[in-house]
Amino acid sequence: MSRKRIRATVHGRVQRVAFREYTRREAARLGVSGWVQNQADGTVLVLCEGEVARVDALVAWLSTGPPYAIVTRIDLKEEEPQGTTGPLEIRYAS
Repeated sequence: MSRKRIRATVHGRVQRVAFREYTRREAARLGVSGWVQNQADGTVLVLCEGEVARVDALVAWLSTGPPYAIVTRIDLKEEEPQGTTGPLEIRYAS
C-alpha cells in the first residue's frame, strides 16, 4: 500500500463556514488521518496522510469544500509519510 502525506493551505472564504468540521467528516469517510486548523491569515491548513488515492480524493474535495465556502486557491506541499493513523482531528489556535 503506497502512502502519501500532503500539507494543504486553502485560501478563500474558508473560515466561519464550518470548513474544519466538513473536512473532518470527509476525511473520516475516506479513511484519511491528520489534522485541520484555521490560520490567523484567514486560510485553513490541512495536513493529511493515507493511501494515495484517498489523500488525492480529499485534496480534490478541498478544492470545492463545504457549502458556503469559496475556495480560490490551494497551495500543496508533499511531505514524507510518517505513518500517521487515526481520525483527522480539528486543531484550535493556541
